[in-house]
Amino acid sequence: MMKQEDTKQRILDKALELFSARGYDSVSVGEIAEAVGIRAPSLYNHFPGKQAIFDAIVESTAAQYEADTGRLDIHVQSASRDIPVFAEITEDALYEKVRQIFAYSLHNEQISRFRRMMTIEQFRSPELAALYSGRYVDRVLAYHAGIFRALMASGEIAAEDPDTLAMLYVAPVLTLIGICDRQPEREGECLEKLRQHVTLFFRLVHGGNNREI
Repeated sequence: MMKQEDTKQRILDKALELFSARGYDSVSVGEIAEAVGIRAPSLYNHFPGKQAIFDAIVESTAAQYEADTGRLDIHVQSASRDIPVFAEITEDALYEKVRQIFAYSLHNEQISRFRRMMTIEQFRSPELAALYSGRYVDRVLAYHAGIFRALMASGEIAAEDPDTLAMLYVAPVLTLIGICDRQPEREGECLEKLRQHVTLFFRLVHGGNNREI
């Protein structure tokens, strides 16, 4: 049983590696099997086909992301759980949280490859386009809008439109991750820009004061 689970995971890992490099349509089941070191008929003992492999990658990556970000005290699925994390946070502590998520997004191999795969695959179907927007834009914006809404309600930050504030906060981070995906050698430069972004945003929402919330 353990051996079967190991093979199943290796199929997902190798398929993600191939999909992220070449795209779903360009990769055959035979090539996935060859990369794993098994014959194609053996692969069908684990998955009924290529789409099932893709679906399992989506499911397992979502579970990994949730578990890993939870360990950073940032549960992107639940703003209400994280409000205490962001209440009374300092500018330096906020940057450190953003930096950790940034580094994780770039350097966790599964997460990085999944994002690259979805960048390629987002135009393959309306369902994948919706999944990409939902996971990498809508959910992240909604999470931060929920945080900002709560901090406004308690008078900790200036009262502005929380959804617009979330866009102002999130969009530069996503832009910088995209730059690093395309040009990894620019990571140092992007980290400096990330620091500048967090500093400016922090001071703006606190009315221009560099103080603790």
